[in-house]
Amino acid sequence: MDKYSGKKLDGRYEIHELIGVGGMAYVYRCTDTIDDREVAVKILKDEFLNNEEFIRRFKNESKAIAMLSHPNIVRVYDVSFGDMIQYIVMEYIDGITLKEYIGLQGVLEWQEALHLTTQILKALQHAHDKGIVHRDIKPQNIMLLQDGTIKVTDFGIARMTDTATKTMTEHAIGSVHYIAPEQAKGSRTDGKSDIYSVGVMLYEMITGKLPFEADSAVSVALMQLQSTPKMPREINSSIPMGLEQITMHAMQKIPSERYQSALDMLGDLERFRLNPDVRFDYKYFVDSEPTKFVNTQRKPKQDAVNTDKHPEVEELEKRKERKKSFYVVMTILVCTLIMTVIFCVAGLFKGCASAQSTDVEVPDFVGMNIVDANENNEYNFKFEIKSEYNKKKEMGEILEQNPEPGSKLVKSGSIIELTVNGTETEVSIPYCKNSSKKDAVKAMEDRNLTPVIVEVYDTLTPKGYVADTYPPAGVKGTIGSKVYLYIAKDEYKEKIEVPKVKGEMLDEAQNMLDILKLEVKYTYDDNSLEPEGTVIQQSPLQYSKINEGDTVNLVVSSGEGSKTTVNIPVDMPTNVDYDVDLTVLVDGKADASYSNSINPKYNNSYTLSFTGSGSSTVEVKLDGQTYRRYVIDYTTKNYTTTSYNYIPTEPETIITEPMTTVDTTPYVDPTETVVGDIV
Repeated sequence: MDKYSGKKLDGRYEIHELIGVGGMAYVYRCTDTIDDREVAVKILKDEFLNNEEFIRRFKNESKAIAMLSHPNIVRVYDVSFGDMIQYIVMEYIDGITLKEYIGLQGVLEWQEALHLTTQILKALQHAHDKGIVHRDIKPQNIMLLQDGTIKVTDFGIARMTDTATKTMTEHAIGSVHYIAPEQAKGSRTDGKSDIYSVGVMLYEMITGKLPFEADSAVSVALMQLQSTPKMPREINSSIPMGLEQITMHAMQKIPSERYQSALDMLGDLERFRLNPDVRFDYKYFVDSEPTKFVNTQRKPKQDAVNTDKHPEVEELEKRKERKKSFYVVMTILVCTLIMTVIFCVAGLFKGCASAQSTDVEVPDFVGMNIVDANENNEYNFKFEIKSEYNKKKEMGEILEQNPEPGSKLVKSGSIIELTVNGTETEVSIPYCKNSSKKDAVKAMEDRNLTPVIVEVYDTLTPKGYVADTYPPAGVKGTIGSKVYLYIAKDEYKEKIEVPKVKGEMLDEAQNMLDILKLEVKYTYDDNSLEPEGTVIQQSPLQYSKINEGDTVNLVVSSGEGSKTTVNIPVDMPTNVDYDVDLTVLVDGKADASYSNSINPKYNNSYTLSFTGSGSSTVEVKLDGQTYRRYVIDYTTKNYTTTSYNYIPTEPETIITEPMTTVDTTPYVDPTETVVGDIV
């Protein structure tokens, strides 16, 4: 037992058991005797009581969490920073870490990964709004409750955005698989660093693999800086394209090319949830000179025997080095030339094949409203908008453009800078929920926003009216930016919540799904150790919402993986020298392969062999009398025996009598009148 279990802190917190050990603290399950509730108490290890850095981090965690109040962030109830003991009293969470859950599941269904990631991002958005960056987001710091709720924990190296701006890389070595590139090299970190870590976790959930793995933490850190991970759909082809795009956008190495906030990523996840077929158009800057790690440490000195060299030897070595450098440079130049030719040829073919590379004259956008320009953007130009106010012009009117109209030929999809008349570059999204489609479109256009119509099913909104908007009302949007109007359409079918059938027997699972009018398809798994007929996987998962008639796919244990063979020697009665009828019943049913006649005198031991899983009851009968009963446990390959006495029954004697002569003369009744000849 450790030094704290069974004790009481400050006369209030009864310590029951150790539930976790971290790098700098122990975590105990305790009872708060005053508030009568279970709590978790995190106690700083004794060896760090005099370490200012660890004490700073410990206090920083309590300070960070105390500022936060969110259902997806662990709560802090109390803190104590004494000379002899320092502890934090937190909400007790009865669950497992997300890392443990991924380990159990292998690959998560994308719907479940979406559900978990959304909760994590909501927690981070709350923290970022309070000026707190977590900086250690990883599945080991995400607790998962039985109801599917998550709690973000361990703000030990969190920082306030207005204080320190760099992270010492040694603090992150334990989390190197999840840290952002800028964090790995000790550069400035902010909320976008947490976004990168969320992207890595999402990658791991939907593929079952980490994007970068190597033998050492340093190697992984280098890969975070220099390498490109395999695309998720190459690992798991069932991942929708939109979710892959979201994942990789969050994991961009350059912070400016990632999501700029948790809210931005939540927005794309929501768009994807409403329409899993959605595609995103993310454009990234391609760095022709990727980041390289340069070893700034000096080379170790040569051994003393090598330091005293003859000048001619030194000159010879210099020549060798120059020659080696020459070949290296030439190799690089040749490779560069080859790659240039390849890219030129590829570009030529792409230019011939793609309509997007069409040369067109720059259209005249000046005088148009920015909304009209967006809606009539025939050549998919990318508009970069800045605001400039002119009281003589209509709000939203385009005042200038660069390049000027008709000035030159440009590729379709090129960037065109537009100066739009407005007092500010940002406008608030108007509240349009439950408005008609016509009124909502007008409200958006009146604020120089571009409405995009998306039809959705909604039980609470009349057909043709706005069920919701994205971004939501009140959020600041840029002049000319798109606002998605989710318009309710008819023929709504109530979604069916998928029940939990994993762990049920196949017959019961089918019955549950049949009642809900869901189709069932199943395949068998021969490697499962579960008993035959047990449902070991289901897709969609429990709580998923699907339509009536949709298919639920099940994986069922065939029982082959759990089957074992048990041999049972049956001793026969020694005082019987005649044939007896042997009958074997397995779980109440006769086993014909063992039902026959035997003579115990010549078969004093009879071996029965059974293959199965779980347990079975075997009954052996002799001449209809129960003789032995065995209960088999196939898991342990053991069995218990109950013996009964056999009462011998002598064979039935057939008694024979001597044959007698039978009189075959017909009997004639003397009183009967005989008709016919009289002899």
